[in-house]
Amino acid sequence: MRGFLKIFLWLVIAIVNGILFWGGVYLIQNYYFELGVIIISALLLIDFFIFNPKCYPYRYTIPALIFLFLLVLYPIYFTIKTAFTNYGTGHIFTRQESLEKILYDPNYTYVVDKKPINFKIFTTYDNFKPTEDFVLLFNINNETFIGTVPVPVKQRGREILLREGKLYKLSTSKININGNVYEFIPEPSFSKIEKIISTNKIYKPLYSLNDNNLEKSSYYFTLLIQKFLANAEYITPEGKIISVKVDEDGKWKFFTIERLYRLTYEDVEENGKKITKMVIINTKTNKPLIEEEGSFYDVDENGNKIFLVGYTACVGFKNFSRIFTDERISSPFFKIFLWTVEWSLFTVLFSFSIGLAFALVLNNRKLKGRNIYRTLLIIPWAIPYFISVLTWKNGIFNETYGILNKIILPYLGLNPIKWFNDPFWAKVICIVVNTWLTFPYMMTISLGALQSIPDDLYEAAAIDGAGKLSRFRYVTFPLLLSIIAPLLISSFAYTFNNFTLVYLLTGGGPPMVGSTTPAGHTDILISYVYKLAFEGRGQEFGFASAISILIFFLVAGISLVNFKISGAFEEVRGE
Repeated sequence: MRGFLKIFLWLVIAIVNGILFWGGVYLIQNYYFELGVIIISALLLIDFFIFNPKCYPYRYTIPALIFLFLLVLYPIYFTIKTAFTNYGTGHIFTRQESLEKILYDPNYTYVVDKKPINFKIFTTYDNFKPTEDFVLLFNINNETFIGTVPVPVKQRGREILLREGKLYKLSTSKININGNVYEFIPEPSFSKIEKIISTNKIYKPLYSLNDNNLEKSSYYFTLLIQKFLANAEYITPEGKIISVKVDEDGKWKFFTIERLYRLTYEDVEENGKKITKMVIINTKTNKPLIEEEGSFYDVDENGNKIFLVGYTACVGFKNFSRIFTDERISSPFFKIFLWTVEWSLFTVLFSFSIGLAFALVLNNRKLKGRNIYRTLLIIPWAIPYFISVLTWKNGIFNETYGILNKIILPYLGLNPIKWFNDPFWAKVICIVVNTWLTFPYMMTISLGALQSIPDDLYEAAAIDGAGKLSRFRYVTFPLLLSIIAPLLISSFAYTFNNFTLVYLLTGGGPPMVGSTTPAGHTDILISYVYKLAFEGRGQEFGFASAISILIFFLVAGISLVNFKISGAFEEVRGE
């Protein structure tokens, strides 16, 4: 039994090794070099722990090691790498992928002859339903040509960029194409062919441009276009390219086309040296494309640049410099940064003040029902976060049916307030709601700190004639602050990145007028980064990553202050 178990474990290890190694190689082949290298490196390290007897204790760290590599190290690396690129909308692909798109995408072709080519498509049927096994007949210059299902010749992963098929001229009633013999009944004439027989298959007409009887099958023809023909080209024996396009009347038709761009190499002089450089030529104008800042541009007749496609390229510190040099970005950014500091500062100040006040009351041993009050006051902290936020948003601050605008303010003779459309009031409700959600935490830590202060100190202060206010000012507050100051700084750092409340309550709104980025008056830095990356007219992952790095340094600075303060107080207590 033990031998069988050992064999089973070795088999599992072998399968896991095979899967991870294949995954790493697959990622590298698809240009995800860093993630592929990380997976293979983690695999080698894990195997080293397993097969090396001296590393036996480290085997228990394997799950943590996997999560460390995939969920910590790689995201950090990817964020730093992305911050120095133009990665985002319009610049998602690699340079190689962008080149393939320009050279093979059917959108980058043009029609040579606007007169459509007469065609007829035949397909096999399964229970009277057309299948995807088809052949195409073309009538070109009164000669009949046949083409079969086009095969992929250029693809990226599972995405097929280009399909290609050859056209064969019909001269007899039978033709051999790649080992398959096709027989035309009753004769090989474009207008007279009624069916095609090939190896126990019978192809019958599905759709024709000029046959009204087949118009009802246009839906199935459209499905074949979407799956096989939209990115397909048929090559005639003379080398002409035939592809399907939407005509002016909105119907799919076949035309003779040409590629708009071609790849060539030219000898150019750079820095006094002659080098051979790859260039892409516009076949209609015979002018080369312009490549700059991770983008390919064409040039029209007036010399204006026309954006074609972009790719991910290194832009150095451009994303960081945009924050400070581009006024359209720097203005909302610094407003958001200032509000983030204000929001964090006021939230911590108000929640601490309210929490401390309740803690002082609950710390009075003569207060009856302290446990009941403590339980009631901790409810805002116990209720799920998003439920509390949505209750405040829809039940209290809603501008139409919220309890404030509909009942309380009219009762007091006041006009309704635009809580979410006025920048000032939107900021106020953010601070109010966050204070409500965080004061129980402040109350709890303050209560714990108060109970740790020795009673002897209060007795000594009372003997010296100090009143309640003096005892609080000179005994309670300094000792309390020495204990919870690091926690206050941690709360400030947490609030600094409290994305959830802002996103659920105001969505960052109301929007800033005149901003070129999706910025709102109640956006904090982290919600602004989220909008840059995932919302708006386009995603700017590179710019968002740059701001994320700045946020990291800001939070790291706050944490450093926290460590300094903690260390300072430890030294004081040690003395």
